[in-house]
Amino acid sequence: MQMLKEKAGETAGKIWKALEGTEGLTAKQIKSASKPKMNDKDLYLGLGWLLREDKISTEEVDGELFVKLS
Repeated sequence: MQMLKEKAGETAGKIWKALEGTEGLTAKQIKSASKPKMNDKDLYLGLGWLLREDKISTEEVDGELFVKLS
C-alpha cells in the first residue's frame, strides 16, 4: 500500500510540473511531456491524487480529457 501511495505522489508531481506555466494540457500531452513517458495507469493515479487535493480541474474537450491547474 505504501509503495502505491508513493507512486501516486511522485506521478502527481510529474503531472504538476508538466502543467506548470500552461493554460492546460490534454492527457496525451501530459503523458508525452513526462520523462520517461508515463502509462495510462500512472497518469490516472496521479490525476486522482491531484483531484483529491483540489489542485487541478478537468473537463472533456473534443472527446479528450483536458487538465489544468486550479
